[in-house]
Amino acid sequence: MIETINFKNGVFSTSMIEELIDIGAIKLNDALDIAQIQPASLDLRLGNKAYRIRASFLPGPEFSVADRIEDLKLHEIDLSEGAVLERGCVYLVPLLESLDLPSEVSASTNPKSSTGRLDVFTRTIGDRARGFDVLPKGYKGPLYIEISPRTFPILVRKGSRLSQMRFRTGDNLLNIEEHIALHKQQTLVFNPNMEVSNGVALSIDLRGEERNGLIGFRSKRHTAVIDVDKKGALEVLDFWDPLYANAKNELILDPEEFYILVSRESLQVPPDYAAEMVPFDPLVGEFRVHYAGFFDPGFGHSEAGGEGSCAVLEVRSREVPFLLGHGQTIGRLLYERMSERPEQLYGTDLGSNYQAQRLKLSKHFKEYIPNK
Repeated sequence: MIETINFKNGVFSTSMIEELIDIGAIKLNDALDIAQIQPASLDLRLGNKAYRIRASFLPGPEFSVADRIEDLKLHEIDLSEGAVLERGCVYLVPLLESLDLPSEVSASTNPKSSTGRLDVFTRTIGDRARGFDVLPKGYKGPLYIEISPRTFPILVRKGSRLSQMRFRTGDNLLNIEEHIALHKQQTLVFNPNMEVSNGVALSIDLRGEERNGLIGFRSKRHTAVIDVDKKGALEVLDFWDPLYANAKNELILDPEEFYILVSRESLQVPPDYAAEMVPFDPLVGEFRVHYAGFFDPGFGHSEAGGEGSCAVLEVRSREVPFLLGHGQTIGRLLYERMSERPEQLYGTDLGSNYQAQRLKLSKHFKEYIPNK
């Protein structure tokens, strides 16, 4: 375990992540790809093999992940030249990164935005873990990612980046009063009717007035494979059915179908803060609204070419059909302090895929123009 070097409390910025690499707190099995480091997170890369396993699992306090793989694996897959991961199956992949964190530094992970928009369910685990996507202070050991494509089969290879990791010291989430004060100072959400209290409430847009009535997309079944490393290569209509507003401005979510929808309001993340979407809130309905929860400093912010960005929602209903209405609250965004302001913000300077977005599919698809 590497001892702390007095990092300031907060979510770590680019330079601080680089410092963790320099001191050996983040270990790399392959040379760093500079594009891995985002303003407040590190992209994690797949290793050279994957295990098809019988079931998802947590190792628990007595076992390493490797111990449990031997009990649960069905077969091993070579990723060095690329391989297809089938929908409905569960895979476990050792990552090229491992950790030897300082005693006061913890980490958490989430799927990347492009991963969530493909309905690829991912979770990161470490040895002796009691929970997914959280690595405790001072964690030392390998990292693994669980991958379960829910809608589309995907082609991945060694080095593919499906998830991202944040590092932090201290408890940095804003409380109710701090959320309200920050909103008064910097306008977190551009809708005067939306509540800002314990985070920023977001509502659903089911009118699509700026998009000729287009309100979202519903995934098709039995599609071709999606190569996760290719941008702008796929025709939208080969994989998605467009959804348009109706007279009632309502949408019934069918159980186990996957939808891409968008928030009614645009929002921004100030440069000294990061944010995270609450992925499932039983108070607003039996559906999930977001897989990929990280919003980097500068998302939607004028200093980074944003002028406000909508939240794209990866929606999947649970066991029953669920009726959504225009303007219905569908989730919350929680803000967290950065340790320091990043040198570069999420946005145009980094070539970020989703800055100033409205309704937008993942980067793998060509632009779609509504024709209604």
